[in-house]
Amino acid sequence: MNFPDSLFPEFWEFAAFVPLVLILLWCVWTAPWKRLAESSQSNIWLGTLVILTLVWSMKAGIKPGLNLHLLGATMLALMFGRQLAIIGFAIVLAAVTFNQSLKGIEAWHAFALNALVLAVFPVLLADAIRRGVERYLPLNFFVYIFVTAFFGAAITAVATGLLASLLLWAGDVYPVAMLFEDYFPYYILLGFSEAWLNGAVITMMVVYVPHWVGSFDDRRYLLNK
Repeated sequence: MNFPDSLFPEFWEFAAFVPLVLILLWCVWTAPWKRLAESSQSNIWLGTLVILTLVWSMKAGIKPGLNLHLLGATMLALMFGRQLAIIGFAIVLAAVTFNQSLKGIEAWHAFALNALVLAVFPVLLADAIRRGVERYLPLNFFVYIFVTAFFGAAITAVATGLLASLLLWAGDVYPVAMLFEDYFPYYILLGFSEAWLNGAVITMMVVYVPHWVGSFDDRRYLLNK
């Protein structure tokens, strides 16, 4: 992931800015900004973005576009909701891209593609998993932790890797056999890491600082259980 410039056709790179701009406008218009009006919450949001910028900067790969790093999408989506999570990841990606440009790795043309794959898709998927769990499974603390946070994070990571692999194949960047034999399987391993990272962090927060996790409500998950 973190596609560099010229990896895909120019039309793809520039066309991707259209849905990205529309999604960001929707996020800005509908985001719960009142929550960030509290200094403690805004500090948590900004601090989380700094940590995620460092996490996204630590990646491993052997070829352009074939690198891996932890996402943290489930964590940020559960903490602040999908709109603030997408805006936050756009900021994180901009910081990572700027740092890459300082090293001579240009990725601004591919910024929209990266944002759609690494920010918009995983955040919306993580939020959809949360909503599905709330609708079809009991509102229980352990269901929230193990299904929404742990398994939700793993599914999100693997699905993001699948999307990236399909995009690289559709763009005729790498052959499908190589992608699904030498690249995508690592996302299954990454899914376990993603599950433990997101699950452990969310667990600690809902136990010690539950007000940091906007999607967790003590009254719904703990009262009379």
